[in-house]
Amino acid sequence: MKLANIEFTFDDKGLIPAIVQDAQSKEVLTLAYMNEESLKKTVETGETWFYSRSRQELWHKGATSGNTQRVVDIRTDCDQDALVVLVEPKGPACHNGTFTCFTEQVQEQGEDGSTVDDNVSSEAPSNGEDRFAIIRELEKVIAQRQAELPEGSYTTYLFTEGVDKILKKVGEEAAEVIIAAKNKDKEELTWESADLLFHWLVLLREQGLPLDAVLKRLEERHGGIKE
Repeated sequence: MKLANIEFTFDDKGLIPAIVQDAQSKEVLTLAYMNEESLKKTVETGETWFYSRSRQELWHKGATSGNTQRVVDIRTDCDQDALVVLVEPKGPACHNGTFTCFTEQVQEQGEDGSTVDDNVSSEAPSNGEDRFAIIRELEKVIAQRQAELPEGSYTTYLFTEGVDKILKKVGEEAAEVIIAAKNKDKEELTWESADLLFHWLVLLREQGLPLDAVLKRLEERHGGIKE
C-alpha cells in the first residue's frame, strides 16, 4: 500500500502495528493493528480505524463508546513497517475506562519516587538532571483527568465547569503572582507561580493547544537554534 509516496510494509497477515499517542501530552494510549483498509479509512475519515485480530474485522474506535480519536498526524518508521498515530482523544482510550491502556507498572517505583496528582508542589525538583520532568508529568496527569473525569478531582472540576472557570482561575493566579512579587515574598511567589503554571497547562489542554506549539513559537521568536 502506498500513501503520501510511502510504501507501507504489512506482515504476513496483512497487518501493521499502530502505536496511538496523545498529540498534546505525548502519552502512549494504546497499541493496535491496522490492515490496508483500516489505514485507508483512518486517513479518509480523520479518525482511527483498526483491525481486530480476535474478531477478524474492522472496528472504528469510539463507534459504540463515543470515545473517538481525531487523527492529528501519522508517522512511520525507517522500515515503513510500524506506525505512530498522533490523536486528540475524546474520552478514555482503554475499554477499562482509563486514559491509556498502559496502566500496569512492571518495575516498582524507587524509594525516592513521587506520585503527581492535582497538587502543585512549591518545592524545587530534587533531581537536577531533568528540571522539567514535572511539566511532562503534569501534562500526562491533566490529560488523564480530562479523559477519565474521576470524581473528587480538582482537575475534573475545572474541566466540568468549562473554559470560563479555567480562565477565571488563570486570572486569579496571575493576580496572586503579581501581589506576591510586589510584596517581595519569595515563598508566596513560588507557590502562586506553581498554581498559575498548573492552571495554564489545564487551559492549554482544554483549548487543544500542545505545549510544544508554545515552545516552538518561543524558539522561533528568539532565533531558534544557531548553526
